[in-house]
Amino acid sequence: MNKERVYALVFASVYPLYIKKAMAKGRTKEEVDAIIFWLTGYDNQTLQQQIERKSDFETFFAQAPQINPNVSKITGVICGYRVEEIEDKLMQKIRYLDKLIDELAKGKAMEKILRK
Repeated sequence: MNKERVYALVFASVYPLYIKKAMAKGRTKEEVDAIIFWLTGYDNQTLQQQIERKSDFETFFAQAPQINPNVSKITGVICGYRVEEIEDKLMQKIRYLDKLIDELAKGKAMEKILRK
């Protein structure tokens, strides 16, 4: 999938897939939300607004209150790419989120996922 298509994906259409993936492995929607809040600075209200507006990923990350300063601690491979080596900053943020959701689904402890 090319970058433009990924950026244009509506966050609200992908969000339920994150939740489904987590719940299939015994995790919760609240944990998915906690990851999103940690990464982006959104809270319940502002996340819900992004969902209701049907914001695409580009807008979702552009309007994020604050990308967590500890994102540089997120390392590893997602979709065949090392997240720390992705040069396109927007794609890197999207893959950070994918990586964190994968870690959740794989049973990693929340304090380790949130790089505390």
